[in-house]
Order: sequence, then structure tokens, then C-alpha cells
Amino acid sequence: MPDITESEIKPPGAASDAQEDSAAPEPQEAGTASEPPQASASDDAAAKAGERLARFKALQARAKKSSETNLKEATKEAQRLASDPGQLTALRRKHAIASHKLLKAEVEEAGEDFERKRAWDWTVDESERWDRRKKKKAAHRDNNAFRDDHQESNKIYKRQLRNIKPDLEQYDRQKLAAVERAAASGGLDIVETDDGELIAVDKDGSFYSTADSTAFAQNKPDRAAVDRLVQDMRRAEEQRLKKRRERMANNGDDGDVTYINEKNEQFNQKLARFYDKYTADIRDSFERGTMI
Repeated sequence: MPDITESEIKPPGAASDAQEDSAAPEPQEAGTASEPPQASASDDAAAKAGERLARFKALQARAKKSSETNLKEATKEAQRLASDPGQLTALRRKHAIASHKLLKAEVEEAGEDFERKRAWDWTVDESERWDRRKKKKAAHRDNNAFRDDHQESNKIYKRQLRNIKPDLEQYDRQKLAAVERAAASGGLDIVETDDGELIAVDKDGSFYSTADSTAFAQNKPDRAAVDRLVQDMRRAEEQRLKKRRERMANNGDDGDVTYINEKNEQFNQKLARFYDKYTADIRDSFERGTMI
């Protein structure tokens, strides 16, 4: 039996300890296996936070720009409402008159003809139109006083004619439709001449209107024409009320009350316009008598 030395004798748990030592993994350095996923997640979060911050700053800049723009527009609107359009028009007219007078003085000082030099910038047609316009304005200015109802109605009629805006396209469509209806009913013949021109021939005399025609009563205007008529009537009423307020302001509120109601006041004003120049001496005599 061989001798067993003390070094060869192992304690009971020595084998298991050796196996555990061989099976146990070697210690790893920090940051080699577990740290890369955490770093990538933190980088993504930082990138998202940066994007949100950039969007927030862009929204802030946009809101600031919008508020500044709104403030500027509000300031311009307030200035526009505060300024009087009539006063601005008067200032422009005064500026144009002053420029005209200054240019005329400079040209006359140079010994030149002002009207001739100014006419160089105009054509013959423009010059003739301008002369007709000045002549018409002078005639209207001289004919401004009230004469009779017929003359006043004629002035209103001419003013309304100047404000009319005819719809030529609608007129052509209605005319074409009327011709087609008349041709379909047999009352109108379309004849072509030698040069290719088409001529409408009224066979029974029912196409063209006469003094006994009543077809105009069947016309139904469109909505735009009705609105235009209503607008003209409102404008005329506003003008009448404006003139009336001006007359009342010229008469003054501190005058003698010679009326019992509004209708009587208007009647007295009409009498005064027509007969004051004839009854001035009588009224003066009455006033002197009452003063005594």
C-alpha cells in the first residue's frame, strides 16, 4: 500500500471549490457590455428634447412676429380712422392748386406762355375733352339755383343717366333670345344678303315694339338691378335729409318759431324761398311797428 503524503490529502470541499473556481466567469471591466444600450437611449432622449426645444422656440418666434404684425396693423387702422377723409382730400386739392400756381409763376417769370407749355403734355382729343368738361362745369355752376320743378327734375334725370352702368352683355343675350323666339314662332325671317350679312325681317309687325305694345310690362329685372334701384333711392333720401339738415343749421335754432309742426315748417320755408324777396318791405314795416 503506497504511502499518502499530507499534501496529497485534500479537504472534503476542496474539489467543489476548484470546480467553482473553474466555472466562475472572469470579472469584466465596467462599461464593456451593459453600458452601450444606456448610452444610446440617453442620446435619443437628448435628441428628442432638442427637437422639442427647437419647435418651441420657432413657435415663440412666430407668435412674437404675429403679435408685432397685428400691433402695426392695428396702429395703421387707428390712424386711418382718426384721419378725416374730407380733410385729406382738401389738403390734396390745396397742394395741387399751390403746385399749379408755382409752376405758372415760374413759366411766366421765364417769359413763356404757360397754357401753351402745359398743352404740350396733352393730345388734341384730351384738350378738347377738357375744354368741354370745363364748359359743362361752368354751365352747371351757373344753373345751380332752383327755378322750377321741371328743370330740377331734368337735372336729377341727367345725373341718374350719368350714373347708369349698362350691362351690354345681358342686353345682347336678351336680344338674341328675343330674335330666336320670334324666328321660332314664324313672325321673323332671317334673310342673308349677297355679302353675307344677316337681316331680320318682321313679317307681321309684332317683333318691334310700337305705341300699343305692352311687352315691356312682362320684363322681370334681375336681383342686381333691383338692389341698384334700392341703393339709388336710399342715396337720394340721404341727400335730401342732408340738405334739409344744412338748411336747418343755416337758419339756426335761436330764431323765432313760426311753425306748429314739422310739416308746417317745411311749408313756411317754401313760402320764404319764393316770396321773401317780395314781402321784405312789408315784414320790415311790421317789425318797426312792433318795436314802437
